[in-house]
Amino acid sequence: MSTRALSYIEDEIRSYLPSGWSLAEPAGRWDAKTSSWTIQVLDVADQDWPLTVKATNADKLGRLPALKTAMDKVYREALG
Repeated sequence: MSTRALSYIEDEIRSYLPSGWSLAEPAGRWDAKTSSWTIQVLDVADQDWPLTVKATNADKLGRLPALKTAMDKVYREALG
């Protein structure tokens, strides 16, 4: 498991948000206890969703592919 802090800049996050979605907060936060990075995103109905990227996924897939995979999961959950 990775012990290195994971982070993303706002432009990286926005590039993977579906059309009409936005950030609920300007920056995410690293949780060393769970080795994951999380930010709240808003869908088109202004419902917030936690977007979480685990460090193990970032190590395995790469930083940006792990962010895309996490966003795809959140989007599928939002669709029901």
